[in-house]
Amino acid sequence: MKKSTKNRIRVIGVILFFLYLAVLTYFLFFSEKYGRTAEREFSYNLTPFLEIRRFWNYREFLGLKAVFINLAGNVLAFVPFGAILPVISRRMRGFFRVMLLGFSFSFLVECTQLVTRVGTFDVDDLMLNTLGAVLGYLFFALCDRIRRHIYG
Repeated sequence: MKKSTKNRIRVIGVILFFLYLAVLTYFLFFSEKYGRTAEREFSYNLTPFLEIRRFWNYREFLGLKAVFINLAGNVLAFVPFGAILPVISRRMRGFFRVMLLGFSFSFLVECTQLVTRVGTFDVDDLMLNTLGAVLGYLFFALCDRIRRHIYG
C-alpha cells in the first residue's frame, strides 16, 4: 500500500475516532433518554455478573429492549474503540494492548460516572466494554488479514 494511502486512512481513522468519542461521551454522560441525570447518591456494583444476571433473570419484566441496550449496548459501544485504534497507530496493533486500553478507558468512564453521579460504576460494564474492545480488535485483525491476502 502506498504511503499516501496509509496516511489518508490514518487521518480518516483519527477523525472517525474523535467522532466516536464525542458520540460515546454524549450517550454515557448527557443523554437523558438513557437516564444520564445527576443522581443524589453514589451508585456502584463491585460484584461480577450481578447486573448481567439481574438483567437476564428479569428480561421478561424489563423487556427485550432494556436488556439489549444494557448488555449488547455495552459491548457494541466499545467495538469501534478496538477497531479504530489499530488503524490510527501501529503501536496499538496488539491484542493484549487493545484489551488493556479498552479496560483502562472503560475504567476511566466508570470512575467518571461514579464521581459525577451521572451513572453507576459497574464492574459488569467494565467486562462488557472490554469484551467490545476485544471484538473490535478481532474485527480489525480479520479485515487486515483479508486485505493482506488480497493485496499482498
